[in-house]
Amino acid sequence: MGTFCSVIKFENLQELKRLCHWGPIIALGVIAICSTMAMIDSVLWYWPLHTTGGSVNFIMLINWTVMILYNYFNAMFVGPGFVPLGWKPENSQDTMYLQYCKVCQAYKAPRSHHCRKCKRCVMKMDHHCPWINNCCGYQNHASFTLFLLLAPLGCIHAAFIFVMTMYTQLYNRLSFGWNTVKIDMSAARRDPAPIVPFGLAAFAATLFALGLALGTTIAVGMLFFIQMKIILRNKTSIESWIEEKAKDRIQYYQLDEVFVFPYDMGSRWRNFKQVFTWSGVPEGDGLEWPIKEGCHQYSLTIEQLKQKADKRVRSVRYKVIEDYSGVCCPLNKGIKTFFTSPCTEEPRIKLQKGEFILATRGLRYWLYGDKILDDSFIV
Repeated sequence: MGTFCSVIKFENLQELKRLCHWGPIIALGVIAICSTMAMIDSVLWYWPLHTTGGSVNFIMLINWTVMILYNYFNAMFVGPGFVPLGWKPENSQDTMYLQYCKVCQAYKAPRSHHCRKCKRCVMKMDHHCPWINNCCGYQNHASFTLFLLLAPLGCIHAAFIFVMTMYTQLYNRLSFGWNTVKIDMSAARRDPAPIVPFGLAAFAATLFALGLALGTTIAVGMLFFIQMKIILRNKTSIESWIEEKAKDRIQYYQLDEVFVFPYDMGSRWRNFKQVFTWSGVPEGDGLEWPIKEGCHQYSLTIEQLKQKADKRVRSVRYKVIEDYSGVCCPLNKGIKTFFTSPCTEEPRIKLQKGEFILATRGLRYWLYGDKILDDSFIV
């Protein structure tokens, strides 16, 4: 309890508004449905007060729910940690290695990125997660990853209970003949009678919860393995993408240089400890990081500056040939455009005919499928 109070502080209560978003509503709805149905079905299948096994099973269900919700709310309300407004390095000469954020009026610390949704520069930003309606970064990376681990484990336990409940409850209700199968869901042939009636509605609810549990296990389980893969390399999703672009840049220009990711400590255990600690508080201050021997403190930010410069060089100027409102899923632009709606947090851009834009991809169609240029309009 003391650990919980030390993390969820009173000032975090203003963050309750984060719950008013489709991501947390769906996530908490799935948790509530699976947990509630699992507890109800465990009473039907394995009455907790009759045997030690039933008691252990029921306590484990409660334990899964508490741990899942604890890490979920930690990830949401504690947040990733933000770069202080107006921040700049102690050595003023180091600013030449950093990007400047006009929104936060501060330099972007190493491993930090500006989030358009949070409207702040996030320390060690991994991604903005709609399911917690917050960014995953320096302070909440461990809680978020633990949630991704515990949710599938809890769902596997719940799915097992759902299957066993349906099997035991339907066993005496099925009579098999040579040509037909008769299913009587109206009466339970059980002695003693079940405390919670298992009728057609209960069967449908259990089947629905089973589908949710299995879907969550697969989807969230895959996210967990992706997160652990980058954590063991002491990277974030964004840094993995930066590293890939660094290789492409060097190969494209055939440069005689090698980009070495500076934050990989060379040991999976040491990388693991950068995120997971016994105290629950990650190592460091989120602004300065230990680096691999032989690397520069700003190796990653220098590479980012090179990629930004290369992006400006490759950009092409186009002239807009159609007005566009900027809505996410436009109905008046055709089926193809409608179904190529953005799959990321990047918003569509409002455009007016005759405007000029700079595009970094040599495509005839705009990034999200809207036809906004013609070869004859290229400047």
